[in-house]
Amino acid sequence: MTQANAGAQPKIGLVSLGCPKALVDSERILTTLRAQGYAFSRDYEGADIVLVNTCGFLDSAKQESLDAIGEAVAENGKVIVTGCLGVEEGLIRKTHPSVLAVTGPHQYEAVVNAVNAHLPPVPNAFIDLVPPEGLHLTPHHYAYLKISEGCNNRCSFCIIPQIRGDLVSRPVASVLYEAERLIAGGVKEIMVISQDTSAYGVDVKYATSKYRGRDVRAKFHDLVEEMARLDVWTRLHYVYPYPHVDSVIPLMAEGKILPYLDIPFQHASPSVLKAMRRPANQEKTLDRIRKWRDICPDLTIRSNFIVGFPGETEEDFDLLLDWIEEAEIDRAGVFKFEPVTGAPANALEGVVPDEVKNERFATLMEVAQNVSTGQLAKKVGRTIEVLVDDVRPAEGRAIARSKWDAPDIDGQVIVDHAEGIKPGDKVTVVVIGSDEYDLFAVPIGATADLDRATASA
Repeated sequence: MTQANAGAQPKIGLVSLGCPKALVDSERILTTLRAQGYAFSRDYEGADIVLVNTCGFLDSAKQESLDAIGEAVAENGKVIVTGCLGVEEGLIRKTHPSVLAVTGPHQYEAVVNAVNAHLPPVPNAFIDLVPPEGLHLTPHHYAYLKISEGCNNRCSFCIIPQIRGDLVSRPVASVLYEAERLIAGGVKEIMVISQDTSAYGVDVKYATSKYRGRDVRAKFHDLVEEMARLDVWTRLHYVYPYPHVDSVIPLMAEGKILPYLDIPFQHASPSVLKAMRRPANQEKTLDRIRKWRDICPDLTIRSNFIVGFPGETEEDFDLLLDWIEEAEIDRAGVFKFEPVTGAPANALEGVVPDEVKNERFATLMEVAQNVSTGQLAKKVGRTIEVLVDDVRPAEGRAIARSKWDAPDIDGQVIVDHAEGIKPGDKVTVVVIGSDEYDLFAVPIGATADLDRATASA
């Protein structure tokens, strides 16, 4: 690979791995580099240097990150590594000694400084090329809004606090003004994310900041209440089920924020939850879920569950299956327990054999799929609003999402007879069918045409 030509815009390549929180880190880095006059390349060949934003949560994720670094080194040769795996600089340099620099998670200034050192920016950066809302790696019509870094929880299977540190909340005014800039830039859906969204502001004792001349507290409910005033779909992710979460359910019932909660329950057995160092009273949680749905019948709950955690018995697993059915968990991500280097769970007794983990994984996936099928079937016949992510003109079809679907992790709404619809459009549709994960619909005006076609058949 040759050095960038003098006077030409140096080009950056990016490989971004891991969760949406890491994606936001990548967006911040790219926004700063763009302001300095850098351009970006979609392939290794066109890049003067490549950034690899890594994940280090699981050992399998670490290996994926090391493989990605290796590919970038082989294809390009000039590589800067950042992200969660960056805390293990020795491992990275031992595996790939030619990397130019290594920085840890959310070390934006260090990453930019490393790029500047190995690929200096051109003079007179084209700052006007950076939109006010910054650069984003998501489609134009939705974006992630990160409200804090780090986490105060000490779950036995997790090393995120070791990697990203304790909770550090952003000032609420900074969060809300960023949301306004996103909306002004055309964003129609904002996913609020952090490691522990419902703990927002605990570290700063809910300090106030000035937002549009008002003192607003950095507190979960206050932030959500302010977001509810904005003209945007607001979706809440990584919400721990603390008691104060109850207060946002009426806002969902009123249609002010999306009726969607992403809550990482992880399990239902009190003994397993205790070993995980998680809240363990799942019977009380069931009562709360029932009350939430009494207030907001449209509420969708997404969650993640781990099977095969050390010490998990058949009784524990059966309890989990029953709990998911009783709680009617609409969307479930299922993971087999995997030891993570440095996690306390590795020292627990009662290791579950791989064949048992595999059986439990398959069983839980089947139960979760059945619950999802039943929940989606209740939507058939309803008229709903969807946000279009993609269109396929040759098929007359649009791929959209409802208020119950987050991008990438949930299902879709497949819209037929979708002529004239564009990505980013909000469209009113009638749901005409469903399966395990998706809804099928037509624009509201197309239902009469379908009725006529059926009558004449």
